[in-house]
Amino acid sequence: MIRLGLTGSIGMGKSTTAQMFRDEGLPVIDSDAVVHGLYRGEAVPLIEHAFPGTTVDGVVDRGRLSAYLSRHPGDFKLLETIVHPLVRKREVASIVAAGEAGADIVVLDVPLLFESGALARVDKVVVVTCDPEIQRARVLSRPGMTEEKFRLILSRQTPDVEKRRRADFIIDTGLGLDHARAEVRRIVAVLRSGG
Repeated sequence: MIRLGLTGSIGMGKSTTAQMFRDEGLPVIDSDAVVHGLYRGEAVPLIEHAFPGTTVDGVVDRGRLSAYLSRHPGDFKLLETIVHPLVRKREVASIVAAGEAGADIVVLDVPLLFESGALARVDKVVVVTCDPEIQRARVLSRPGMTEEKFRLILSRQTPDVEKRRRADFIIDTGLGLDHARAEVRRIVAVLRSGG
C-alpha cells in the first residue's frame, strides 16, 4: 500500500483536495479530525495537567488552549509531545484497517507533515498550494480569524516555497476546482501505474 502524504499551509485548499481524494475512493486519514477526537477523549487529562484551565467539562477548549499558547509560544513543543504520539497510534490503526479493506493507496492528511516529522511515514508527498493573495483572502474570511492569528499560524509552518520544493506532486487550487480534481485523478493514476 502506498502512503500518500497530503499537506499544505493554512488556506491553501487542503481540506477540499482531501475530499477529492475521497471522491476517488481513497481512504483519507485526517490528522486534524484525529486531534479533535483526542481533544474530547484520551488527550484531555494530559493537556489539562500540562496546561491547567484549558479544558471545560472534560473537553479541551481550543480557544483557551490557543490563548494559552499565544501567551507561551514555547509550549507548542510540549503540546506536540503529548498529542503527536496519540495521533500516530490512531494513524497506524487506520492504515492497518485500510489495508485490510483492500486499499492500495491511503492518504495521510497532515497539515504539519514537514514540521512534525511525519515525512518519514509517507512514500510520496502532495503539496496543495495557491497564490499568497488567494491564501490570505481565504484565511481572513474565516470566522474569528485575525491578522495576528494568521501570522502566528504561518510562523509555525514551513514556508510554502519550501513545501513545494520538497513535494513529489503539487496541486495549485488557485487554478480552480476542475483543475485540482484533474490533478488528483492524475496523481492517483501515476501512483497506480508505479510512478
